[in-house]
Amino acid sequence: MDTYNLPISELETGLDHIRRSPKDNGVVKMIVCRPKDDERGVIESAKLNPELGLIGDNWKARGSRHSPDGSANINAQITVMNSRTIELLAQSEERWQLAGDQFFVDMDLSDENIPAGTQLEIGTAVIEVSSEPHTGCKKFAFRYGTDATKFVNSKEGKRLHLRGINAKVVQAGSVHVGDIVRKI
Repeated sequence: MDTYNLPISELETGLDHIRRSPKDNGVVKMIVCRPKDDERGVIESAKLNPELGLIGDNWKARGSRHSPDGSANINAQITVMNSRTIELLAQSEERWQLAGDQFFVDMDLSDENIPAGTQLEIGTAVIEVSSEPHTGCKKFAFRYGTDATKFVNSKEGKRLHLRGINAKVVQAGSVHVGDIVRKI
């Protein structure tokens, strides 16, 4: 077993720490830009745009295999993951970016705290959480292990949105590491 990939029993011991994530006034811990497929760049700040998503990211050009015409899915324009979850799964900050999410935030992303339709002020931008599910896939399992995928895709994992949430940009703005994330 890869030393980075924890068994589900160890992952479950981290649930209480994840559940203690702030309900309000979360913090942006990392921003990742994906300029090309399977390329990741950790950046200190980003500009968000309602049409393009995160400027420099390949979301729009990449499209979506889930769209009938292959076009980009506006409801999965931005992906946000709980930093406490990725910290547990990755075991090293250098491995966070492998998840493919653009924002890692220390904030409770659960259904109860941030249901679909919730708008979040993140830096000077505003994003709206979509109902589009964000689940662990084959690439996620390859990078973090099958137990990690089972963990985030479990009933509790889905309720807490351990794999993260999808969102769309509703107000352009800038986001910096360390910025506050607020429900509005």
